[in-house]
Amino acid sequence: MEEVERKNYFSAPRFYCVETICAPCGVVVAWAKFPKSESPTNILAFLEKVFHTEESRPNYICIDKACRVLRTAYRNGSWERIWKRTTRFIVDAYHYINHRDSDELCKKWCNPAPADGSAPNLVIEGKDKQGKSCFQRAFNTQASF
Repeated sequence: MEEVERKNYFSAPRFYCVETICAPCGVVVAWAKFPKSESPTNILAFLEKVFHTEESRPNYICIDKACRVLRTAYRNGSWERIWKRTTRFIVDAYHYINHRDSDELCKKWCNPAPADGSAPNLVIEGKDKQGKSCFQRAFNTQASF
């Protein structure tokens, strides 16, 4: 079989995905090509490269794989060493709804709108359909994808 010459380097056989870090306003802060997988280990390495100082780390990182990333950070020691003092990994609302019942770690630590007061910047007081006060997500976590 004759090999086809490619005009660009980014193609499915060469890279698995492009991962981006975006600010809440939507501006891309950083990006990286992941050649083989979007594994939690690769994600953590990317985050550590971008946020290499404690001062640069955000309070929250919203990612669909937050539970897996948190679990990997805990197991490899980077949670205690790097992230615990500065950052909380949260999942987007869709992923949280789909697996909060089966994943205790996700339920406790990756909730995008915890009502227990543990993350007051993620919730606001709003009104339900009947006009009764309730807590609501302060951010559209789906917009981060």
